This record gives sequence, structure tokens and C-alpha cells, in this order.
Amino acid sequence: MQLKKLTDELSVTPQITVEDVPELARLGYRSIIGNRPEGEAPDQPAWELLAAEARRLGLEARQIPVVPGQIGDADVAAFGEALRDLPRPIAAFCRTGTRSAMLWALANPDDLSPEERLRIAAEQGYDLSTLRARLT
Repeated sequence: MQLKKLTDELSVTPQITVEDVPELARLGYRSIIGNRPEGEAPDQPAWELLAAEARRLGLEARQIPVVPGQIGDADVAAFGEALRDLPRPIAAFCRTGTRSAMLWALANPDDLSPEERLRIAAEQGYDLSTLRARLT
């Protein structure tokens, strides 16, 4: 698991496993958000297994599946709602972490400038420059 901290309340990571969930709990995360559609890859753990392990350990879990390259306004709104509603800190994941970082940048829960969001993402290894026109 490669957690990359975007804010004090949100980290993103590539796909987690059921075995990673106890480590997230140990690190103090209180919620997970899954941004992969079910069955996107054959080796991907089922969301329900991840969510069940999270609940067993007292973490909240929410799935907001997003198809790569197809982040819509409804996806951004759902991610922003999750960031407002879920206990923090939160770990969000997708295949590489990029979709989760994109959703954060588009939702802009911390009211950061577009340049600040692009800089923070870049510092964590995510080039979100293709989103520049959508960032407000």
C-alpha cells in the first residue's frame, strides 16, 4: 500500500487489499472510499469484502465507482459529499490513486486554488494538469 497524503484528512493510494484494511485502521484512518467499478480487473478484490473488513474494524466505507477517463459532475459531487460526511482521516483508492486524486482536485473540499491543487497532487506524484480547464 502506497498512501499519498493530499491533505491532513485525505490520502490516496493504489488498489488496497483486504489485508491492507487493518493497517489503515492501525494508522488511524476512519473511512475508506473505493473509486473503482466492480470487476475492473480480474485481480481486484470485491468491494463488499473490503467494505466488510472495514466495518469489522470500525471504519466507514463508501464506494463511488468511476470509469477511467469518465469522471462526471455527479461523481465529483458524490466524492465531495463523502469527504464532508465520512469520519476523517479518509483513504481513497482506485487502480493507481490517480482517479481518487482527480476527484479530490475537482471536488475542492478545502477551497484551494487550481494551482494549489495541481501542486499538491504533483508533489505526491500525480500529474493532474489535464484537469486544469475543469478546476475552478
